[in-house]
Formats: sequence, C-alpha cells, structure tokens
Amino acid sequence: MAKLSAVVLLLISRLVAAAAIQTVTWATRLESAKETTTNLQFYFHDTLSGKNPSAVRIAQAIDTDKSPTLFGIVMMADDPLTETPDPQSKLVGRAQGLYGSACQDQLSLIMSMSFVFVDGPYNRSSISLLGNNRAMNPVREMPIVGGTGFFRLARGYAIAQTHRMDFKTGDAIVRYNVTVVH
Repeated sequence: MAKLSAVVLLLISRLVAAAAIQTVTWATRLESAKETTTNLQFYFHDTLSGKNPSAVRIAQAIDTDKSPTLFGIVMMADDPLTETPDPQSKLVGRAQGLYGSACQDQLSLIMSMSFVFVDGPYNRSSISLLGNNRAMNPVREMPIVGGTGFFRLARGYAIAQTHRMDFKTGDAIVRYNVTVVH
C-alpha cells in the first residue's frame, strides 16, 4: 500500500509540474550577463529663439503668461547634444521629448526625454530620462529609467549643470553627466 501511495504521489507531482510548465510557454527566462556601467558627458543646447528653435511651445494654461514660473507651459524639444558647450562642436545625439513647468513657486520642469545618440558605438541607441528638473538649482539629479540598443534595460541617473542661460531668450546650454547601468 505504501508503494502504491508513493507511486501515485510521484505521478501527481509530475502532472502538476508538467501543467506548470505548460502555463508559461509564452515566456523565456534569460540568464543575465554581467552588467556594464557607462559614463557619458555631453552638452544639451535648448534654443527657444531665432528662426530655427530646437524647442517650441505646444501647450499652456490660461494663466501661464501671468505665472513667474510659466506654470502650465509644455514644450516639445529636438535639441542637439554636443561634445562641448560650443554649438558647432561634434554632434553626438539629440534630446527628443517634452518638458513642462510643473511648479507654481519655483522653476521646476517635469522632463520626459530620450537622448538619442547618432555617433560612435552608441549610434542609434538611446537612454530615457523621466523626472523633475529644478532648473534654477546649480546641480540637478534626474533618473534614467530605460534605454534602447546598447543601453537596453538601462537605469541610472543624470547630473545636469547649467553652463549658460540667456534669461531674455530662454536659450540654455546644459552639461549632462550621465551614469547608466545596463
């Protein structure tokens, strides 16, 4: 009787295991390779003025123009990323996405940007930034929440420091130091 119970128990456990395997046929487990940490430095050129601005206003609240922080404004950007603060220096990528003023008492931007690289080993790869940018602080930290290509499954952080700001036009050059784990 004990042998029969053991055999029945073994058969039932194998059937349960087989059923569990059958229910997960749509997923494949991948063993993760060793992670890599990449440090990047580039300059973000946000140009609001002139004949060919790289960022444009796409929406605003009724009272945005009355707000000292432009609360409610939403901008769409396709900003060049270069090796140095000189706008004529080598283009390494483009910052493409949205940012908007999200605070009523200080200039604080919510940013959703893809840094799309166009040169070197990172060509056609991107990293995604999504976070709060307190633009008037000398140093800001924002999260990197993903990436594509070379940076697939990226996570990390970006440190932004304003290199130059023209308060009359709104044009800015910002240095980004980015640490990405992928």
